[in-house]
Amino acid sequence: MLKALKPGDGIPIGATGAPRQERIMTTRDEVLGILMRSQGRYVSGEELARRLSLSRNAVWRAVKSLRDEGCSIDAATRRGYCLTGTPDLLSPQAVEKHFSRRAPCWDVEIRKTVTSTNTVLKEMAEGGAPEGKILVAVEQTAGKGRMNRRFYSPAGSGVYMSLLLRPSCGPAESLYITTAAAVAVAEAVESVAGGEVRIKWVNDVYLRGKKACGILTEAAFDMETKRLAYAVLGIGVNMRPPAGGFPDELEPIVTSVFGEADYDPEKRNRIVAEIVERFWRFYENLGEKPFLKGYRDRSFLTGKDVYVVSGAERRPARALDIDDEFRLHVRYEDSADEYLQSGEVSVKPRGTA
Repeated sequence: MLKALKPGDGIPIGATGAPRQERIMTTRDEVLGILMRSQGRYVSGEELARRLSLSRNAVWRAVKSLRDEGCSIDAATRRGYCLTGTPDLLSPQAVEKHFSRRAPCWDVEIRKTVTSTNTVLKEMAEGGAPEGKILVAVEQTAGKGRMNRRFYSPAGSGVYMSLLLRPSCGPAESLYITTAAAVAVAEAVESVAGGEVRIKWVNDVYLRGKKACGILTEAAFDMETKRLAYAVLGIGVNMRPPAGGFPDELEPIVTSVFGEADYDPEKRNRIVAEIVERFWRFYENLGEKPFLKGYRDRSFLTGKDVYVVSGAERRPARALDIDDEFRLHVRYEDSADEYLQSGEVSVKPRGTA
């Protein structure tokens, strides 16, 4: 989605030139960070209070909040507090410990519930937030997908995140952001969970023949410079089956990266870090398209009979390949070829005319 801005509204910050934004960490995050770094050792309430310049009561409230969110924290008289298990908890510290490199502009913020990470981050972008802001939510109440669809985003089941970008590119190159993200997500899932990951043109990541991740890029266009003022890259990954399973209408077409038996709580933080890191490597060289081969190699549609959907019309075709501009090359039944830059394509069920 491209939105026109008034002249002067754009903030021309390049892929690596955004200033660092200081993050205001919550007391809960700071306490969790110290306990995680202590690696199973007890830390006294007095030491926590001293290191964080807090009262002992504030430390206790932070520990209680962490326990309420599922952290296993043992409290022992005259010893203090100890993190006794891997918490199923998203936190900036837990994400950042998985970074093997870090861009100076990255700023991870975790929120428990948002309407949509894209919606919230777009508001931040309009307010002048710099490139590199990373917003991650435990739950979305109005998650957004392509074509104004909703993205199912229950608490504790997935990773719902958005990245704020201020790329030095025009609208024609904006598709590269989505395709780079698709390869980054595919690589991250392969690294964290294994398995054969495929990309369904243009922005869905498939595992075991079903959708495991959706990507939505929204952007604002500066009419004066004819460049993107900013782009918000939204990514939703189904990490585990939701409590009670997926809704009936989604069950046949979606899946999760892990099942209940092989789900590891720490993998949520790790996959956020891996997606950001892998995407940024591509983003820094966006115009060179270093992700093109990875996108082609993982194409879910290439060689399949498909329907090209336009409104109520479904036109049968065969998906031939992905070209150098990430357009889907299709051939219709009348032998006419078309290179699709956007739109909706569905796989044609076997045995249908």
